[in-house]
Amino acid sequence: MTGSTAGFAEPDHAALLELLEETPAFTLATLDPDGAPRATPLFFAADDLALVFLSDPASQHSRNLQADPRCAASLYPAIADWRELRGLQLRGRARRLRETEAPRALQLYLRRFPFAADLAQAVEATAPYRFQPNWIRRIDNRQGFGFQQEWDLDG
Repeated sequence: MTGSTAGFAEPDHAALLELLEETPAFTLATLDPDGAPRATPLFFAADDLALVFLSDPASQHSRNLQADPRCAASLYPAIADWRELRGLQLRGRARRLRETEAPRALQLYLRRFPFAADLAQAVEATAPYRFQPNWIRRIDNRQGFGFQQEWDLDG
């Protein structure tokens, strides 16, 4: 692949944060109890490289995370030309935040999505979650077809 790199000690924070800022939603992949994959689109707010999202704790993807926090995610800004395709593929863990962590997460989320404040009853029925990546792949066709960079954040 053109321009492929792997194993940087530190992620290119500027490029990653730009994608996170530009893209309001991601797809979270979890495993159902029978082992079948489940892909769920969710809005998120970035907390550095972590993704904070709200979800109903009774939803299937939330129950999947309770049983097994390992998951994957992807996000891509909307584009119409394959030469502009760029995005992130991530692997990591997601968990429901503790009560002491929830106010900060909700503040981040409401800052990004002010409309959610008008949906107080719906927001109150959710819980905040945090997806913490341990592996990231950035793709960016603007830098050449198939350009990618990968980072293993666990070492």
